Amino acid sequence: MSDRGIRARHSYREATARRRLAGLLDEGSFRELLGPEHRVTSPHLAALDLPAAFDDGVVVGAGLLLGEPVLAASQEGSFMGGGVGEVHGAKLVGLLERAARERPRGVLLLLDTGGVRLQEANAGLVAVSEVMRAVLAARAARVPVVALVGGGFGCFGGMGIAARLCDAVAMSEEGRLGITGPDVLETTKGVEELDASDRALVWRTYGGKHRYLLGEADRLLEDDLEAFRTAAAELLRVSARPLDLEELEREHRQLGRRLAEFGGAADASEVWRAAGVERPEALPLLEAPEFLRAVAGARRGGR
Repeated sequence: MSDRGIRARHSYREATARRRLAGLLDEGSFRELLGPEHRVTSPHLAALDLPAAFDDGVVVGAGLLLGEPVLAASQEGSFMGGGVGEVHGAKLVGLLERAARERPRGVLLLLDTGGVRLQEANAGLVAVSEVMRAVLAARAARVPVVALVGGGFGCFGGMGIAARLCDAVAMSEEGRLGITGPDVLETTKGVEELDASDRALVWRTYGGKHRYLLGEADRLLEDDLEAFRTAAAELLRVSARPLDLEELEREHRQLGRRLAEFGGAADASEVWRAAGVERPEALPLLEAPEFLRAVAGARRGGR
């Protein structure tokens, strides 16, 4: 039996950015590009007398997944909430542009971010928009791009849009995916709009189970590095779809159906009931395998 076959389960959520890459890629295959030894740090944080990180909160490089070459990026949520600044974004863009040139088997984006790094303001916004462009350029070059979301900071802001621009998304129940995070919504719209302290509500709204039922996540996984590795390999095999007008129109039709079917729902549990789930109140208590069995045949708008 291989070492992987006897290895204990390891949490994806609790792992660092580098540990996630080590757990996903073939052992010893990862080669970091523009690593900490290059000392490429944000020029903006120093001007604000804020601490910098020598990798600017993102690890990028090349490796193997089941023997096939891939490029991968992993965000470090513990550094400024995984926020994207000028250098952080440039590393992501450079990796995606390299993918479009070299055409590896695919690109893995291990996303753990609150979105734009507010301290870098416009530089961060431009960086995220360039990441979106680069994702689409890689896909246009027939390089599948897969987003993995299971970190403690979720995937929000412009990077939430970037994730949905990918060929496929895999999430754990603990992962969260959205545009405006719960704390921001409560601050700007009031607790009546969304109570950020209501963790059950937050996960019903942004969590992996909800995103899977809406068809926004292609895989719902246990919080396990090996599960993410397996899903990443599977999604790279099946996700290389042509980026053309027909695909875009299919996505628009899916969004139109979703609005028609769920537009009047006030809570995720109402969405689940409308999707045909018999006992939606039981879903939050189920582990991923039991959840998938419970919603088999009820998932709407699959990609």
